[in-house]
Amino acid sequence: INSYRSFLNPVKNAVSLNNSFQQRQLARNLWYMCSSRNGIELENKLSKLCTCGCMNKQQVHSKAERELVEFLTEEILAERKAQKSKTLPSELDGFKVQLNGAEVTLTKQLENEIIKITFNVNHTVDSDVEPELHANMDKPDIGELKSKPAFKVEIVRGKTTLNLLCSFIGPNDQEEGYNDVYGLDEISIYDGEWNENVYAVSGEVVDSYLYDLILNYLEEKGISNEFVEKLSEYSTAYEHSAYIGLLEGLSKFASG
Repeated sequence: INSYRSFLNPVKNAVSLNNSFQQRQLARNLWYMCSSRNGIELENKLSKLCTCGCMNKQQVHSKAERELVEFLTEEILAERKAQKSKTLPSELDGFKVQLNGAEVTLTKQLENEIIKITFNVNHTVDSDVEPELHANMDKPDIGELKSKPAFKVEIVRGKTTLNLLCSFIGPNDQEEGYNDVYGLDEISIYDGEWNENVYAVSGEVVDSYLYDLILNYLEEKGISNEFVEKLSEYSTAYEHSAYIGLLEGLSKFASG
């Protein structure tokens, strides 16, 4: 037993020395962190801790994230201040409105047919006038931003659907003697569900008189130039609210 005890003593001493070394090392690290010469560095590290009120108090935000959140806070306030319509109507000239993300559907039920207008507000915002550029201008006046989406009109009667793809006409594309707000891009008619085999003709190649007659037909159904202007106003308001929602989502994402 004595022999084993004499053998184990050096091992116990080594373990004891190791524990003492770890304790001294821990004390030295604590002293190093709290010493006056490292106080500034420690204060800088603590100042980087999250101050945005997020739940994870240990999260450290980078400079880019903090700057992004600060800018978005001001931008959201500015966009809300510029927002013309806080609430959107559920009906537009007899058409019931249904919203699904960026897609808007307007539906009207008549005696023997259903009229459905569908459009998407993504990438539809543009200036209503051409900006005037001068060499001395700090920021060009781009005018009021408006959403002018391409839209699809479906007139469903029984199992047959008249499908018309339409888009807004720019001021530079307007033909002389015409004041149409929108034009026909494509015309098709089919039974049942649409598929890739359905024949469609471009509005640019149909007879001009037939083109005008179809526009008159749509006007009788309530899709006049005035209605399409209102559609643009509704799309502008909805796109703006969606843009503010995107900014708010981006701010929450950046702030954790």
